[in-house]
Amino acid sequence: MSEEHPRILANASKKKFPTRHEAEKLLIWAIEQNPGPWVEHSRVTGRAAEAIALKCRLDGERAYVSGLLHDIGYYSYRDGKGKRDHIFAGYDFMMKKGYDGIAKICLSHSFAYQDAEAIASSYVQCRGKDLAFISAFLNETEYDVYDNLIQLCDALCLPHGVVIMEKRLMDVVMRKGFGKHTLVKWEAWFLLKDYFDELCGVNIYRLFYDEILAGVFG
Repeated sequence: MSEEHPRILANASKKKFPTRHEAEKLLIWAIEQNPGPWVEHSRVTGRAAEAIALKCRLDGERAYVSGLLHDIGYYSYRDGKGKRDHIFAGYDFMMKKGYDGIAKICLSHSFAYQDAEAIASSYVQCRGKDLAFISAFLNETEYDVYDNLIQLCDALCLPHGVVIMEKRLMDVVMRKGFGKHTLVKWEAWFLLKDYFDELCGVNIYRLFYDEILAGVFG
């Protein structure tokens, strides 16, 4: 990766995003490469991001495509293995497609707490150029409301639907363990929920009330 990329991405939100149709075609292609639960999680994330964006008077389509493609780097994984973490695979793929804004989302969605050591994935084993790159990105990039929205929705969405954040965060811990950054990361996500509750003028759980209720008691 070029050392210039973090500076390019600092203004990525002003650059290219796919249309809804283009994003859905990209996801279909990714499913053919590596089907799995990540696909339905991505679809739920896109749907939730659009609903919250519209309630907040943001760009619903931009929110939808960002949520739909935030995990597209998993296209390169088979049997839980890949040459690089999904955030880098997704970034590279979207940059090659010219979708700079989605490339930024592929990186930023994993860092509600803006620290390179705080990701709950195989990335914690990465070193060298990837570590230097993501550290520089996090140091030099100012998140916008869409970065924050996808971070939030990533923490609300399981493959079967939108859930309360506690259920999603516990799902991650059960699969990947409780690390030294877990509590500060949880705090960052709950602060994001407070922010979007205020921006929407309503507790965002109310936007998905029946779905959440069914997920808990159904």
